[in-house]
Amino acid sequence: MFSKEAVSEMPPLLFIGSRFLLAGVFLALFSQRSLIGLNPKQWLASAQVGILFGLSMCLWIFGLFHAKNLGEGAFITSIASILVAPISYVIFKAKVESSNWIALPVAFIGLGLLGLENGFHPEKSQLFFLGSAILLSLTFILNGRAAARMSATALTAISLSFVGLMAIAISAYSEAWPEKITASMTQWLLLSAFIGTAARFLLQTYAQGLTTPSHAAVIMILEPIWTALIAAAWFNERMSNLQLIGCSLIFAALIINRWSAVRVWLKGR
Repeated sequence: MFSKEAVSEMPPLLFIGSRFLLAGVFLALFSQRSLIGLNPKQWLASAQVGILFGLSMCLWIFGLFHAKNLGEGAFITSIASILVAPISYVIFKAKVESSNWIALPVAFIGLGLLGLENGFHPEKSQLFFLGSAILLSLTFILNGRAAARMSATALTAISLSFVGLMAIAISAYSEAWPEKITASMTQWLLLSAFIGTAARFLLQTYAQGLTTPSHAAVIMILEPIWTALIAAAWFNERMSNLQLIGCSLIFAALIINRWSAVRVWLKGR
């Protein structure tokens, strides 16, 4: 919501770059000791995550800029979590549960229905969100491997800063920057940087230490639903029947993909 409001006044790449650079610097203040103690290999791994994450976020912000429905975009982007296991299998021969393979076609059937909204002429925003989801799944994989060898806070600070620097550099060559900074522009940028990015990552990292992985996984499945509800309340967005069916199938795929965690969560209740 903060991002959508911000890009109505700021060029997309300038916004996403400023947002992530501010968040990265803010997190770096909390991880100075960890950053100083990193070796060259850890810095390189963090930079790789940041570059891939940056490309993903550039596609995502263009999707958001062109989006007519934020809820739909959130569901498309959430496909990233479903793509992680198959891509890990292809690249690293990682073990994939049968539920992951079942979730994949269900998600893409839902995605296909969203594309049918205009007679199977996908919108620009849908293609940008899907491209972002693919790159985001690769980011998850590299981030997980890097996080196992270094401080999560330091890794997050570096990767967010790289996203910011990359987007701002591209923006300087490709976008016309605003001549003046308005109060509302500053407001949405700061809310996006410190609440939507820095506070979100800090809270997520802290909360994951307070609960089991299965409970955290189930809670995170709800992210696109929260986005759709907030978009409906704030922007008065509504989905067509085809969009509702498509998003429902993607949500079903998210549940199937995390079925082992969902089953553990259900037993715990």
